[in-house]
Amino acid sequence: MKLNPELESLDTLAKVILTAARTAPKGKGIDDIVTCLLDPEEKAELAGKMEELSKIKSLKFLLRDAQNVRDSDSIVLIGMKASGVSNLDCGACGFATCKEMLAHEKVQKEFLGPQCMIKYLDLGIAVGSAAAKAKDLCIDNRVLYSAGAAACYFKMIDADVAMGLPLSVKGKNIFFDRKSTR
Repeated sequence: MKLNPELESLDTLAKVILTAARTAPKGKGIDDIVTCLLDPEEKAELAGKMEELSKIKSLKFLLRDAQNVRDSDSIVLIGMKASGVSNLDCGACGFATCKEMLAHEKVQKEFLGPQCMIKYLDLGIAVGSAAAKAKDLCIDNRVLYSAGAAACYFKMIDADVAMGLPLSVKGKNIFFDRKSTR
């Protein structure tokens, strides 16, 4: 008899969740999505980097989120590394033309921008697809700006923008009644 074997499947299910991100619709069919499954040591490192970023940015919620990452059973990162623009000249990036946006100097903080809004939409759809797949698989999760921001800021993922999706298989959803600070 094997008691509580459900955690043994989490690595495989995390890959299924990342498959949902990968196969999510992309603008113009161009896939600029980057996915990553952290091992336990990398998960602990990310939580530490989130705490470090909290001090740099004076954002206390990163401490709460770092604890959520530590308490999670697994975490995936989903990012976007832009290979270009949509050439729609839609203005959603804040510039009149795609050419004008590309000529503008990029700003590197947690994320690198500006980027084509279509690429941001692609990332949002991929992250939403992953979160929905996790829910379909009865895995508690929460989209964390903070985990993606720290992963990008400290170069743990080669992406312009990323979000973290910690995963939890426990008797109670650890992401439900979080405290705002430690």
